[in-house]
Amino acid sequence: MGRKSIQELQAGYADHLYTPLEITKGYLKRIKLKDKKLNSYITAAKERAVQEAKTIEAKAKAGEQTGLLYGIPLAYKDNIDTKGIRTTNGSSIDANHVPGKNAAIVDRLLGEDSILLGKNNLHEYALGVTSNNPHYGPVHNPWNPKYSPGGSSGGSAAAVAADLSVASIGTDTGGSVRIPAASCGVIGLKPTYNKVPTQGVFYVSWTLDHVGPITATMTDMAILAGAMTKQSYLPYLKHDIRGLRIGVPTSYFNEHIDPDTYALYRSALNALESLGAILIDTDVSFVAGNADVSLTIAASEAGVVHKSRMECCLSQYGADGRAFLESSLDITAIQYIEAHKMKEVYMKAFDKLFRESIDVLATPTIPIPARKIGVDEVQIGSYKESVFDAMTRYTGIFNMAELPALSIPCGLTVEGLPVGLQLVAARCREDLLIRAGYAYEQDQLRDFYRLRDQVCAGY
Repeated sequence: MGRKSIQELQAGYADHLYTPLEITKGYLKRIKLKDKKLNSYITAAKERAVQEAKTIEAKAKAGEQTGLLYGIPLAYKDNIDTKGIRTTNGSSIDANHVPGKNAAIVDRLLGEDSILLGKNNLHEYALGVTSNNPHYGPVHNPWNPKYSPGGSSGGSAAAVAADLSVASIGTDTGGSVRIPAASCGVIGLKPTYNKVPTQGVFYVSWTLDHVGPITATMTDMAILAGAMTKQSYLPYLKHDIRGLRIGVPTSYFNEHIDPDTYALYRSALNALESLGAILIDTDVSFVAGNADVSLTIAASEAGVVHKSRMECCLSQYGADGRAFLESSLDITAIQYIEAHKMKEVYMKAFDKLFRESIDVLATPTIPIPARKIGVDEVQIGSYKESVFDAMTRYTGIFNMAELPALSIPCGLTVEGLPVGLQLVAARCREDLLIRAGYAYEQDQLRDFYRLRDQVCAGY
């Protein structure tokens, strides 16, 4: 059949070409056939999905008003509570945890008549960026199964790239929606802080955590982000970005970066300029040192969240999760408070930047393409760092600044791995990201999408 967008699926329902039940069964069949290779799901909610499809079909037949996401199968990262369906958090400790109620975002999207396909694999407790899960096995990148899909929402991005769900809902503490979106050649949005409810999500950090959508196209992103935030973004799907002021960082976001990635980023900037955007050199030197600040906040709060599990079950964590949580024990109250003070400095500096100089900031999403599963270090020239530090280097600052940030594909490296362009705007200006992302997509990504659907989805 080939990949179908939200609008195409709903047009097919309206024309009686197929039903939500048929589409849902088709996705469940694809998951069964194709996910052995990718391992993007921990749990496929077969009975629940079929029942939900039948229920919404009956609602439509009775002439009742149907929701924005009528008949759209969605998957959820497995740290988002789903009533009656086990939610493992990617851990062995919570392997048999079955929530008694849905997370707020699940209720919101089910209320729009979507269908819950299942729960996506992730980095254990969302505490890393490779999705190399010690309990449920690694998620594989659909572009090349030897490679990581990024993380921590790795299963979510892999499932969307391979068309094993129309879209997926992930979480993002320091880049966990955008990193896998970039690594898998799909679109990921970290909305403005608190714009999407986080109740019922297992936290890494209540200060930094966001819930965000991962989709295959910008139109799907506009529809799903609209349903998640109760706003309409469809009016911003316009080709015209003439006069849009796009900030190009003169430091930090162009340092210690893979040459292929940097070339594709510069090419994306040229494309935006050719569409009429105005590129403005932008000083972001104030972000230096932000990674340590982010880590102090995230590790401190994760230590509180995991306190009882660490006391009873520390040996059951994977090695990297255990190390991350143990690091929380060495952080002092003064360091934690100072980190929050620095967070305020970043917020004010970005507020000023967007108020006075630019509409959108454009950076690479991550400085490197995906790495092979099991690789934990990366070298760029003489610069060596952990994969975790590299992958979060360009994303984590925007969690602290509470700004909306979108990752959209901007091409493939010579190895055939996708690269992401990150677009960032002022708080609550997701509309600008939708507008810029859509204009770029329509101009640049048709061939990329065709290749992605051929390589990743087998169409």
